[in-house]
Amino acid sequence: MINQPRCPHCRRFLYLDALACPNCGGEVAFHILTRQFFGIRNGRTVIDGDTWYTCSNRDWACNWLVWQEAPAGRCFSCRLTRTGPAADDTIALEKLAKTEEAKRRLVLQLGDLGVPIIPWDIQPGGLGFDLTSSLSSGERVMIGHANGIVTIDLAESLDDRREALRVKLGEPYRTMLGHLRHEVGHYYQGTLIKDDATWARCRELFGDERSSYQDALKRHYAMGAPDDWRERFISEYATMHPWEDFAETFAHYLHATGTLQTASAIGIRLDNDVTHMRDTDVVPLHSYQDESVQRLLADWEWMTEAFNRINRSMGLRDLYPFQIVPAVREKLGFMHELITKAPLTTQQQAALALPIPRDRQVR
Repeated sequence: MINQPRCPHCRRFLYLDALACPNCGGEVAFHILTRQFFGIRNGRTVIDGDTWYTCSNRDWACNWLVWQEAPAGRCFSCRLTRTGPAADDTIALEKLAKTEEAKRRLVLQLGDLGVPIIPWDIQPGGLGFDLTSSLSSGERVMIGHANGIVTIDLAESLDDRREALRVKLGEPYRTMLGHLRHEVGHYYQGTLIKDDATWARCRELFGDERSSYQDALKRHYAMGAPDDWRERFISEYATMHPWEDFAETFAHYLHATGTLQTASAIGIRLDNDVTHMRDTDVVPLHSYQDESVQRLLADWEWMTEAFNRINRSMGLRDLYPFQIVPAVREKLGFMHELITKAPLTTQQQAALALPIPRDRQVR
């Protein structure tokens, strides 16, 4: 089993956002190559003969290390942020810290899946993030994606605001990480699909993305989802337009693989004498790269039932309040094939100045 990141001082398990160990108080920083924490002194540490520095955004809770030869004092994840709050907008910067935490988790998962991450400042149309707050400007911030840039409203990091929107829109699930996973799905639809045959298969499953988005938007908010949407879609929002169906499916693929990887890392398993429906134990895997989507979805079905039961025992909503019907399983199968065949490019390596390996531990 691949170990969880531990404190380098006392060996206690640490969460990915840790700046210091809650057990011994030792100051730590996260090394993206090994997916491990290292102790730091005077804002630096030496790993295999190279000096690594803490990210210049550490005061705003970024705990990543920056290689001595990196092109900037910000870590790779922070460099992906094209626009952020003004330096004197401390309230928005506090909200940025939580959103950047979710973004770092996303970047690590994308690296583990092996999909290419070409930054916006390296290549036109590359991936970037505009993270601004509607509470600061007083103007509406439209969450969305355009030409590689993902826009997120930092105000949604406020639990009460996000929950109010979730209820208003009738959504069963709404988190900052969920927003990020959905919006990068739009980016990767245009990045990972490269040939006519794959586009044809995509349109067969999700619909023709060339149809009018504005007309679909007006229709969706005027009429809502069709009555039978649960037979074909993972969510109501996925019914609006083929773009949204693809992005929602991409996000759910990341939900499943990320959560199963966490379950694998901490040793969760379901014995077959408990499930009574499988001949073998349910043992989540660190990676489903070489597995069929049927194995992935079978493990996910059983684990979500267990997680939902745990949540209900605490009086909480289901961890995963969605049903994966046959039509959605087919879409997730397409996503699995698309992502597991995604290439790591030399441009990505150059942009990172060091690689994010596919086989490293994320959680």
